[in-house]
Amino acid sequence: MDVSSALEAHQNKFKSIEVEKLVPVEFDLNLLAAFDTNAIDEKKLSSKKENYLKELNRDNAQLLFNQIFKLPVESTDAGLLAKLPESSHILPREKALPKAKPMTRWEKFAQIKGIQKKKKERMVIDEATGEYSPRWGYGGGKKDKTKDWLLEVPSNVDPMEDQYAKLREEKKERVDKNKKRQKRNEEEASATSKGQDPRQVKKKQLQDAIAVTKRSTASLGRFDKHIEGEPKMKGMKRQFAPNITDSKVEKQASMDILNKVVGKNGEVLNVQKAVRQSKRARK
Repeated sequence: MDVSSALEAHQNKFKSIEVEKLVPVEFDLNLLAAFDTNAIDEKKLSSKKENYLKELNRDNAQLLFNQIFKLPVESTDAGLLAKLPESSHILPREKALPKAKPMTRWEKFAQIKGIQKKKKERMVIDEATGEYSPRWGYGGGKKDKTKDWLLEVPSNVDPMEDQYAKLREEKKERVDKNKKRQKRNEEEASATSKGQDPRQVKKKQLQDAIAVTKRSTASLGRFDKHIEGEPKMKGMKRQFAPNITDSKVEKQASMDILNKVVGKNGEVLNVQKAVRQSKRARK
């Protein structure tokens, strides 16, 4: 029985995987992308737009699949996977490159001294119990309440002083000190990231604080004792309009206030705002 004709008819139902292009198509297999630079047939595009675009995309996809199947493969638990080459095209970033984080004081000191950070093991052994416990996280950091059940009272302190309260107070001071250091490091890092000198920024903050305290006095700092090296305080002088003036000038000033409140083409008048503007102009 000759079935060659049936096989040929069945094969003719499917298009060939061989696609010919006048200009070779460029590929970036790392991005699974194909770039077709051939000219578009405008006649087919205008007459049979959907069919033409479908055939064009089918041919380009077929060329891309042909290149993918030529890649070397490796066997994994998920099956055979193709090894993609390095990308040959550079895609633009959606966002800017992240800026380098400024170094803290400790990181600068460690870099100068050549101190290298060593990774600590998460599980540590307790010599008293002989058991391992996490250094941090769940189950870690639990203080043994029976460890400090007795505290020695030094000979040079008040024997009635509560040593447990003293330990708590010392711990609180250490925590506050660390918070202040953390805030200082954050301010210095913020100034460095903006290209500013942290010392000059701190100096400016101190000068502003001194200016605020001087202006808080009854004389607005006019009769305060001047400190050596202290910059001269700059104030703002108020300007008063004359009580007697030309009627045209007064009329124009009133019209200016009205235009500020209502606008030149406004229809609604805010009476309260107009009164406030008029009072300010008369002062």
